[in-house]
Amino acid sequence: MSEAVEKLKKMLAGGGSIVFFGGAGVSTESGIPDFRSVDGLYHQKYDYPPETILSHTFFMKQTAEFYKFYREKMLCTDAEPNAAHKKLAQWEREGRLLSVVTQNIDGLHQKAGSKTVWELHGSVLRNYCMDCHKPYAMEDILACDGVPRCTCGGIIKPDVVLYEEGLDTATIDGALNDIQRADILIVGGTSLTVYPAAGLINYYHGKKLVLINRDATPYDRRADLVIHDAIGKVLGACP
Repeated sequence: MSEAVEKLKKMLAGGGSIVFFGGAGVSTESGIPDFRSVDGLYHQKYDYPPETILSHTFFMKQTAEFYKFYREKMLCTDAEPNAAHKKLAQWEREGRLLSVVTQNIDGLHQKAGSKTVWELHGSVLRNYCMDCHKPYAMEDILACDGVPRCTCGGIIKPDVVLYEEGLDTATIDGALNDIQRADILIVGGTSLTVYPAAGLINYYHGKKLVLINRDATPYDRRADLVIHDAIGKVLGACP
């Protein structure tokens, strides 16, 4: 095990409340593709760029085309929690972890057993009618073709934050509160280039900022510990 991971284990052994802030790299080990890596969704060819398809304007104007991409690329029904998800759930059960703050929309943290999860960008597991707000499950979206519609006739929209849409205020407030009172902030599997989500770590003023990511991030120089490795491998090695 690397010297950096040994340092992380000693840091954790010192006690203190933990908050984990994670991005797409947390779920890639579960088989869910990310967006910005060399072979990610943003580098594949579609009729429209993924950034365009996953925008509020595109959803409203070309809803059928949106759902064609969404069902094919955004709904990974066979994905299972990996070592990172399971370790974080374990730490929460043990009373060591305050919460998970995630940019992911796959629900794998909850599937692993985590209870307090701030989903900055929403979740594919939740959907709602834009007219009457009746809730629908992911299975309802998969069970139909074309544009899914409510029993009232309204269009069903995934409860995910699209481009051009703002983040949920209550979710932001909850995440900020936990980050500010954390003794240890572990940031993993994220390039820290997506705002405003990435900016949340600026509210951490402690002295135990840990960055775990395959590639370098703009925040590496500010961290107290940087580990360039797979998040599941690193967290899985911790007690």
